[in-house]
Amino acid sequence: MAMDMPPEGEEKLQVFQQVGTLAIDLGNTTTVVAFQAERAASPQLLDLPPISRRPGEVPSLIWAGQGNDPNPLVGQQVDEAGLVGQGHTSLSRDFKRWIGAPHPSKSDGSCLSPEQAGEILLQQIWRRLPPHIEVRRLVLTAPVESYRAYRTWLNQVCTTLPVEEIALVDEPTAAAMGAGLPPGSKLLVMDIGGSTIDLSLVALEGGEGRAAPIAQLLRFAGQDLEDSSKQALRCARVLGKAGLKLGGRDLDHWIANHLYPDVPLSETLLNAAERLKCRLSQVDLRAEATQLEIAADSEGNEVLPLRLCRRELEELLIARGLLNSLASLLNETLARGRGNGCELKDLQGVVAVGGGAQIPLVRSWLQQQTQPAPLLTPPPIEAVAVGALQLTPGVKVQDVLHRGVSLRCWDQRGGQHHWHPLFLAGQPWPTTAPLELVLAASRIDQLELEVVLAEPDINESHEVIYIDGMPTLQSKPAERKLHPWPGTCPSASLALQPPGQPGQDCLRLQFSIDDDAQLQMEGLDLRSGERLGKQKLGTVQ
Repeated sequence: MAMDMPPEGEEKLQVFQQVGTLAIDLGNTTTVVAFQAERAASPQLLDLPPISRRPGEVPSLIWAGQGNDPNPLVGQQVDEAGLVGQGHTSLSRDFKRWIGAPHPSKSDGSCLSPEQAGEILLQQIWRRLPPHIEVRRLVLTAPVESYRAYRTWLNQVCTTLPVEEIALVDEPTAAAMGAGLPPGSKLLVMDIGGSTIDLSLVALEGGEGRAAPIAQLLRFAGQDLEDSSKQALRCARVLGKAGLKLGGRDLDHWIANHLYPDVPLSETLLNAAERLKCRLSQVDLRAEATQLEIAADSEGNEVLPLRLCRRELEELLIARGLLNSLASLLNETLARGRGNGCELKDLQGVVAVGGGAQIPLVRSWLQQQTQPAPLLTPPPIEAVAVGALQLTPGVKVQDVLHRGVSLRCWDQRGGQHHWHPLFLAGQPWPTTAPLELVLAASRIDQLELEVVLAEPDINESHEVIYIDGMPTLQSKPAERKLHPWPGTCPSASLALQPPGQPGQDCLRLQFSIDDDAQLQMEGLDLRSGERLGKQKLGTVQ
């Protein structure tokens, strides 16, 4: 019996089509592109030929003719055409650092402004996305020091992109999440890119009693949100910062000049030096093991052999003053941190990202200089992009609350009950840490405390506010109404033994939302020390 079979191309599309979130980490030297499918356990780095150097890595290079070329060369195309070292006005590089910051319109001598170059790069990345992925959400990263202006620029650039949700997260927070640090942490981020070294001492949002950091939405349900005056900034707080215009490409120059001091430093030679540097940075390589790279011309003919061992590379970097430069940056950053009340002992971690973070000499030096803070070394190139994915609603966060839930509490000063919000509309769940409240008795010899829940009236007058970066409808305070919570247990009674007295703190309760959207409560009797078992109060909405 014959069966109807779908066309071959259609069958492949059904099998391989992936829906999810795209992350773009625009960098000074390299832009990282990662995708998280909705049902995938981990993100993937996207190969975007012919503009990507390796999967997920697009050189931040634009060759735009006189600025009006409809088909500019982008990323790896510029490198392969041998145009990187020409210093021509058609070449735009290192432009990311100037976006959103005060600068001359053509700070690098290019015919394009930094904003124009960045826009071309983002649009070209979007155009070359694999056909088997469908982007439901786009998350981008921004430098924390120019976050507001960078956010405005990104919102303008992304107006034509066909995606329902666009979110933004600051780079230090994304790096911390990529390294596995919890919300509320204080950390030092060292980013060694191709042209710069940046140190940032930052305090993340979140922690005990505070909402965890989450990417800030620029577009939600197809509606742009940038113009709303109520949208608060969503980024880490900078406690200290220092930078230097020295990066991985400068180290390539040092290597090439050391091996061939009398040979002009062509892109071919520098690229070979970069490959040699990467091979010498392999973790399991012996210090005396000599590595070989060949600088070849465009036809593949051998030009120059480059030989070096790790010990020789480290001696070269020390002689050129790399560690002294890092020490100056670190001292400056920590001094500013101390001015903001933060010492090394207060740090939950030191995160090294960027290509230069792979160099063993740099890692060992940083670990020695920042003790007792632990050194965290996530995958250096993609750490920020992966961290941004983890902060995006719909990826690691399952959902956001459509309605809030409040608890009736006794106000000792006012002598009456009031409603205390537990979780607000727009808050992500499951929760990362419980919300803790202490409840007091309100009358003599009180035998029980009622746990009474309610939710705001969604039919009354509302205004749009932003909670944890999410657009939220919330009733205006003057017109606020609450109704019994429609969960399975809108009220419960907790026995007091011994009986409570007016104003006496009796119970410490903890509220959380689990992976199944269940509102849970557990606690402790502050008088007897007896623990109260976990109860499921119902499903949040």
